Amino acid sequence: MATRRQLAGLLAAATLPLGLPLARPALAQSAALPEGPIRLVVPFPPGGPNDLVARVLAQKLGPILDRTVVIENRSGAGGVVGTDNVAKSPPDGRSMVLTSAGAIAISPPLGAPMPFDVEKDLAPITLVALMPELLAVNPKLPVKTLAELIDHARKNPGKLNFASSGNGSMPHLAGESLRAAAGIDIVHIPYRGAAPAVTDLMAGQVQMMFADMPALMPQVQAGALRPIALASKERSPLLPEVPTMAEAGQPSVEADNWYGLVAPAGTPKPIITLLHDAAVRALNDPELRKAYAEQGARPVGNTPEEFHAFIISETKRWGEIGRRADVRMD
Repeated sequence: MATRRQLAGLLAAATLPLGLPLARPALAQSAALPEGPIRLVVPFPPGGPNDLVARVLAQKLGPILDRTVVIENRSGAGGVVGTDNVAKSPPDGRSMVLTSAGAIAISPPLGAPMPFDVEKDLAPITLVALMPELLAVNPKLPVKTLAELIDHARKNPGKLNFASSGNGSMPHLAGESLRAAAGIDIVHIPYRGAAPAVTDLMAGQVQMMFADMPALMPQVQAGALRPIALASKERSPLLPEVPTMAEAGQPSVEADNWYGLVAPAGTPKPIITLLHDAAVRALNDPELRKAYAEQGARPVGNTPEEFHAFIISETKRWGEIGRRADVRMD
């Protein structure tokens, strides 16, 4: 299990300058890329799960592509601002964004004002990683299992608050999914980001919360929060004793946040193929896989066509969940 010191060391290592001596030959087709650095936009502030996943990926991509890969944080609107920046960039292979579910599969179907069209303005490269949503509660809540939590909520309708990192976020919709599946009356309290939500969860201002694993792990490891269940298909090696939602009796509650590489629409197919092949090679690197595992992330690396189909499927699924819960982002 990764400690906070280990994670800090990993982040420090991931921010080292790129362009070091190549450990392996660069892709032969790299000449097809324009000269100069490649921007990898992170549409969230530094230090969060998206940022760390991107920095570890960039460190491996640089030598493979024989280019410097520069991380550029452009946060705002749940990932929309940074994703829009790349959507409007020249389609020459020098700009990518590690976008997430919220920006391209949740905000659009729930009516958020969108400055770009996912289908028309973006070119999928590959799904990089899945990040399970963990459900945790304040330790003062008298529950230790999901069944006990549901029973407590049914006996106290409208009295349990669940925090999220923002209206329409993946943690919010995970909570709405549990509310609908279990038939419980719980109150959503949106925050501007995971950090203030976790702070209030520890203080008891809210009683429960779904979040990306890295946002909760330090507090879980310190005993300040109690893990209840993982909204993923399989257990996490970081918390092997914590059951999945299916194991705990709620198989329909499944919420993996995800991060995927996209480029501006119109990027030539040979460049998309080149960037895809480099990303997949990076995602199979043992050091990267170890670093992701220490965060609870599962590397993927599918084809552009598979990633495109995944985006369509996720947009339909989260749109339906959000509309049933009357989640509006307009």
